[in-house]
Amino acid sequence: HVQLVESGGGSVQAGGSLRLSCAASGLSLSSVDMGWFRRAPGRDREGVAGIGRYGRTYYADSVKGRATISKDNAKNTLYLQMNTLKPEDTAMYYCAADRRGIGTWAAVWRYGYWGQGTQVTVS
Repeated sequence: HVQLVESGGGSVQAGGSLRLSCAASGLSLSSVDMGWFRRAPGRDREGVAGIGRYGRTYYADSVKGRATISKDNAKNTLYLQMNTLKPEDTAMYYCAADRRGIGTWAAVWRYGYWGQGTQVTVS
């Protein structure tokens, strides 16, 4: 049974930082591609960052230079460090896992496993 549990969200002032975590069970992060996505009110879910099973990273233009995705395979945990947060970063953030390894990193359809999300609010 695969489970992804996000944590680390919260309310922060603009310019602040947060580190989101995603604890995985039922799969190994060394064998899957992972992504962080977000959904703001009234908007579609969008990719924020991705990391391949071998460690290659990808970022949306909107967060490039401000976000760092990483993982600890030993802890089976995914991270997203977000700096210089902006009000437009306000959203529910989700982690997702893909076993198959096909499609672009930001394609929502490729991810078969999703967490419940953690809210980030920037004011």
